[in-house]
Amino acid sequence: MFAGIFAQLATAVSGDDGPYFPAIVRTETAPVIDAGGSIITPGQPVERPCMAQVDAVTDAMRLQDGFNQKDVRLIVLTATLAGALDTTARVEVTAGPNAGLYSVQSVARDPVGVGWDCRARKDA
Repeated sequence: MFAGIFAQLATAVSGDDGPYFPAIVRTETAPVIDAGGSIITPGQPVERPCMAQVDAVTDAMRLQDGFNQKDVRLIVLTATLAGALDTTARVEVTAGPNAGLYSVQSVARDPVGVGWDCRARKDA
């Protein structure tokens, strides 16, 4: 409930200047494999719309294994995304000053459950 209310408020005040911008979470379904280990049907791409904010990383993120100085904090509003988010995802922020494709390096839910709090790296 709170996540939905927050998402409505955040998107209502996010105009052309943000802080939340339209984004697309890109994942892939698992491939279908036969008993011999051969792929019968490859995984299919899945795109899910959402709203996301690109921000500076937290001190806790800086201490994570694999941290890179170019990493960013990516906050995806849970109420705007159907399903969960994990490190296999790539998030394309489609508008705003930080528009681009980001690979998710780590992900956690914020304590209130309003957003997915991610450390992400912009793809070249």
